[in-house]
Amino acid sequence: MSHHSPKSLRNTKPAKERFPLSLLCLTLGAFAIGMTEFIIMGLLPNVASYLGVTIPQAGQLITSYALGVAIGAPILTIFTHKLPQKKLLVILMGIFILGNAVSVIAPTYLLLIIARVLTAFAHGTFLGVGTIIAARLVPPDKRAGAVSVVLAGLTVANIIGVPFGTFIGQQLGWRASFGAITVLGIISLFGIIRFIPVIIQQETANLREQVRGLLNPQVLLILLTGALGCGSLFALFTYITPMLQGITGFREQSVTWILVLFGVGVTLGNIAGGKLADWKLMPSLMVNFAVLAVVISTLTVTMSHPVLAVSNIFLWGIAAFGIMPGIQLRIMNLAHKAPLLATTSSHSALNLGNAAGAYLGGVAISSFGLTSIPWLSAALAVLALAGAWFSYALTGGRRSSNAAPGDAPAA
Repeated sequence: MSHHSPKSLRNTKPAKERFPLSLLCLTLGAFAIGMTEFIIMGLLPNVASYLGVTIPQAGQLITSYALGVAIGAPILTIFTHKLPQKKLLVILMGIFILGNAVSVIAPTYLLLIIARVLTAFAHGTFLGVGTIIAARLVPPDKRAGAVSVVLAGLTVANIIGVPFGTFIGQQLGWRASFGAITVLGIISLFGIIRFIPVIIQQETANLREQVRGLLNPQVLLILLTGALGCGSLFALFTYITPMLQGITGFREQSVTWILVLFGVGVTLGNIAGGKLADWKLMPSLMVNFAVLAVVISTLTVTMSHPVLAVSNIFLWGIAAFGIMPGIQLRIMNLAHKAPLLATTSSHSALNLGNAAGAYLGGVAISSFGLTSIPWLSAALAVLALAGAWFSYALTGGRRSSNAAPGDAPAA
């Protein structure tokens, strides 16, 4: 059996021919995962009514999913780290399909919780493996762009998938929404089997080396930076609807369209962030965090003016998600001995950042009112900027930042 390096495989003609479709299969998988994570928010009253539980109890379906991602991603990665990456992707999508299929037929609240946790276990590891494979399918100077295309599946799910899935659930019952997601998962699975090339990996690091790679202080610092960035996002995003209604004066129907516009900004930011990270990884990341802090701060003024508020929220979407591809690429570069454990653990860190941001936002509202939220969100963005600058300074700043995962370390 001949062994090809990831780089040599990238340069073969068949791999290049398969690249667009293979990347699309990963993006579709990420799209289905994004729908699964957020669809329940629009269906809470329906689910609560059907299962005979309260709205707060139904809300635990969201909390349990987030905890499933945070805890499950590193655990599943540890137990599967020796598997070939294509085989691992197939297994993860199988788990995802099973979890959603059980959600379709779950007769009780407890079984639905268990199905949600099972589905969440596949979330972080699939995105981790998917982004690593995407990065290996393209030349080094296109890696962040490839990562951003996969992660775009998550953002597009918020713009198109969640409203469409919610509509299906409202018309045909909430179980139909999970049925639609199951079908998307099956399509993605067949695409992965058919179009993802088998990439011969370099010798897999043993478990001790993987954990040591993850516990590298520089890796932990960039994970904290990413968590602060997500904390900034969710501190504001969780409460954006009451802010738009209570401060700006929009009606409920208008808020839906404003959030769709925010989602368009998110997608543009994700694509632009990938291109900027391929150009100058850490400098672009630091500038992005600085711009993010300024854009959020201006909301304190523009929130009282409808047109300015909507424009500002669109710009916030661009700035908030411009950081994501760069954070993911930085983690892969720093944890070159354990890229999979590090990238899957990044989803744990980001989900903990989501939860912490939403919690801190609630505390801020209780103490200082809705108008304090942009200041809190901007402060978290400034802390993330400090983390990115410190990370850049620790690695000397000038070395190449586009080495493939598993290659030599890079800044």
